[in-house]
Amino acid sequence: MRIAAGIEYDGTDFSGWQSQPGSRTVQGCVEQALSKVADHPVQVVCAGRTDSGVHATGQVVHFDTGASRRMRSWILGANANLPADVSVTWARPVDERFHARFGALERRYRYVILNRMVRPALARSRVCWDHYPLDAGLMAQAGTHLVGEHDFSSFRALACQAKHPVRTIHRLEISRAGEYLYIDVTANAFLHHMVRNIAGVLIAVGRGERSPDWVPELLQARDRSVGGVTAPAGGLYLVDVRYPDEFSLPREITLPRFA
Repeated sequence: MRIAAGIEYDGTDFSGWQSQPGSRTVQGCVEQALSKVADHPVQVVCAGRTDSGVHATGQVVHFDTGASRRMRSWILGANANLPADVSVTWARPVDERFHARFGALERRYRYVILNRMVRPALARSRVCWDHYPLDAGLMAQAGTHLVGEHDFSSFRALACQAKHPVRTIHRLEISRAGEYLYIDVTANAFLHHMVRNIAGVLIAVGRGERSPDWVPELLQARDRSVGGVTAPAGGLYLVDVRYPDEFSLPREITLPRFA
């Protein structure tokens, strides 16, 4: 049987999603917990491998098992064996054609910025703090240049292993709620550090350090060395992964909000 599951986690104390020898990872914790429920080794495939410090409210995985368990048992059993900063939110049996990574139609990330003079205490690992006043209108104007299919070489990490840098951003929205700004980006797929690099560029525009017209210049340059800084990992959340309707997966989207 192949099972798909939703995973939520606080990435603060993890060395990212992917298993690494000698490191605490989300994948390692999830596989260990599911293996106890299945009573055999379980390996999971995820929709998007998040970096150290990045969070998720809508990560999706799949795994294969010969164990017969109710979906409720997979959820409750896994959570009983998971640490407090990881949770399985749902589980569904799926056709063997389902693939959490390659079957995804689009992924959505939210980047959260606390925009005030005073640094955060309670949310210090869950938001990006910027004490310069940010102009959300200018950021939104700059973001329009990123929508569509582009070569995002200027927005990928130097160590990115993707075979090509072309991606399609379907939606990019900027919103403000009091002292918090939210950058919501939906694309068919993302490059390594792509959202954090986009956030870094938009923050520079919001500060008035660069004009919105800088963004098309970066796209044209196709050179990471001329891009902006990589925004901190703590502000980034994987919030949704969409699949073909035929798999009937849950479509509830949990968006982190702080105001």
